[in-house]
Amino acid sequence: MSMPFNLQMPFLRQQYLEGSLTPLALVQALDSLIGSEDAGHVWIYRLSLEEMRAYAEALLDKDPASLPLYGIPFAIKDNIDLAGVPTTAACAEYAYVPERSATVVQQLIDAGAIPVGKTNLDQFATGLVGTRSPYGACQNSFDPAFISGGSSSGSAVALASGMVSFSLGTDTAGSGRVPAAFNNLVGLKPSCGLLSTQGMVPACRTLDCMSIFALTADDAATVLAVAQGFDAEDAYSRAAPTPLPAGPLPGAFRFGVPRREQLAFFDNAHTPGLFDTALARLQALGGTPVEIDFSDFLQTARLLYEGPWVAERYAAIRTFFEQQAEAVYPVTRNIIAGATRFSAADTFAAQYRLKAMQRKAASVWGSVDVIVTPTAGTIYRIDEVNADPVQTNSNLGYYTNFMNLLDLAAIAIPAGFQPDGLPFGVTLCAPAFTDSALLAIAAAWDRAAQPDGSARTLGATGIPFNANTGVTL
Repeated sequence: MSMPFNLQMPFLRQQYLEGSLTPLALVQALDSLIGSEDAGHVWIYRLSLEEMRAYAEALLDKDPASLPLYGIPFAIKDNIDLAGVPTTAACAEYAYVPERSATVVQQLIDAGAIPVGKTNLDQFATGLVGTRSPYGACQNSFDPAFISGGSSSGSAVALASGMVSFSLGTDTAGSGRVPAAFNNLVGLKPSCGLLSTQGMVPACRTLDCMSIFALTADDAATVLAVAQGFDAEDAYSRAAPTPLPAGPLPGAFRFGVPRREQLAFFDNAHTPGLFDTALARLQALGGTPVEIDFSDFLQTARLLYEGPWVAERYAAIRTFFEQQAEAVYPVTRNIIAGATRFSAADTFAAQYRLKAMQRKAASVWGSVDVIVTPTAGTIYRIDEVNADPVQTNSNLGYYTNFMNLLDLAAIAIPAGFQPDGLPFGVTLCAPAFTDSALLAIAAAWDRAAQPDGSARTLGATGIPFNANTGVTL
């Protein structure tokens, strides 16, 4: 169910600056409009009006112009800590109540953002489907019969449905991009280490990163500017190089496209044409397509679940899993239990293989600035995923699983609709710390008209958007 009013960040900011809206009035309206019903299984814990009011009241003596996220409501994937609120990772038996918020969450709150709740996910962030949760399968914001994508399912649907202005997810294997594509959102997977993972339940700690769901590329850039930063408490945090690598815009850029035989759409008759249209739009923005051999990326992707990295998922919850394996969602339990077959020697052999693949894949950056692929080749009904949970999930990771293994930054952007009304998206990726360049291309994409001359809608809200003219209520 989409909400009846506009929560786009620039619109709210203008309202606050004009004095026609206050954070207290906003949370009062949100609490009433979201209500207590959750038929789509979006939330695991939604803050009460009193809890949201506490954050809103903390802004009363602040100047709206002084805080970049003043009064902006956001959702938090429930494997990320919010002080005083349970973190479950979609497993009630695992839950704990943190005394402090995750570093990124606290930075957002300090910048004026107001948390609305903790969202549903594929348990322990293991999955790309949004169905692997004892709290219920999170439903797609356009059609409840279809999957939302995962694992950051609730964070995407809460935003797409107009309940928040942006949301936090995580992305180890595509969890911050696949749900964006399936819900008509921008999904930014930052460079690994650019956002602190302190206060986040790990999936594969060496590959994890927090991700940002936004309605527009400019919104994502605003959130990223607040959320990023080196964190000495996170051993995997990395300081961005100064100056950042120069981006391909303004001006011409070269975008790599996999060979036609290396593209996979999994018997979807409509997404190949949508992808071709997206390529034409990139050309209209000044891009030059360059066909690339995508085999090294695909071979790397297979390492993630076929290799010993799955053992990191076991290591992340080892004590809990050994004591309460029966509490873990069946599909998730089978995946994590399979990790014990790998030896230490297997891990080193896989590391050597990965290093070789990284060297081979890196050669492509001499001929292209970015690579573009579908975010996912197709979308599935919930009953299709339930009937074949492993293969459908594997298909959804075809274009995503290699990303963190190869240390790339990526952004998923909306790219039109299938005839049945379900959204399609494409992903742009480039080497680590090219986040600003990717956001620049995505912002140019937002500013360009759709192929039919219309403005795109924000999420599933039906609110039309054109970056040149602003938001239409």
